[in-house]
Amino acid sequence: MTRAPRRAHTYLCFDFGLRRIGVAVGQDLTGTASALTTLPARDGKPDWDAVGRLIAEWHPDAVVVGLPLNMDGTDHTLTHLARRFGNQLHGRYNLPAHFMDERLSSLEAEHLLKGKAHHKQDIDKLAAKVILESWLAEQPQDAP
Repeated sequence: MTRAPRRAHTYLCFDFGLRRIGVAVGQDLTGTASALTTLPARDGKPDWDAVGRLIAEWHPDAVVVGLPLNMDGTDHTLTHLARRFGNQLHGRYNLPAHFMDERLSSLEAEHLLKGKAHHKQDIDKLAAKVILESWLAEQPQDAP
């Protein structure tokens, strides 16, 4: 008996920040992601209209939010706000929200951009890509 090919699931990932929120899109079939954009935030409040446009454009099966933690794994001052943002995404768009440790993602993004002209917005969206690819790599291969 042959099984039908598994459908790829699409995910949007958000690298939450008080002034900027990096966004990436990826899918689980290849485990890859692409940096999309950086959205403005005002004191941690996202531009919900811009978030809604991304949700409408990409039709994700779920969202992933980077969870800022201290190097020892304890909560960072932004941990609660990132969790709240993920819970708001879930509530507003009725999508499962997953969280991924984002420690060192911005450092890795900066390393990937080393020697290239870039802006802080480039680091934020590339950090979201790093977070999403890390999350995808941790998911079981046979998950629906």
